[in-house]
Amino acid sequence: MGRCRFQELRRKEVINQRNGFRIGFVDDLEINTESADLRALIIFGRCRFFGIFGREDDFVIPWQNIKLIGEDTILVDFCASKGEKREKRGFFGKKF
Repeated sequence: MGRCRFQELRRKEVINQRNGFRIGFVDDLEINTESADLRALIIFGRCRFFGIFGREDDFVIPWQNIKLIGEDTILVDFCASKGEKREKRGFFGKKF
């Protein structure tokens, strides 16, 4: 079984194998603190107009949807419409 540090994950680009869409780079992880299981990868949404108008929704990709972790990329099988959505936040963290 391979090992990978969070810093190494952050350098890998996440690509959806369903459509070849480049989702982005890993920004955060969701961990179950009771069982110490990694639950999901989180890729922050893109900024709108330099961040003044907030960001798009974050992508939360469940661990079971990760198909391959390679040297440079992470392949996932992910349907964005079924993915978990995070709240949109504007400039200064204000909710929309």
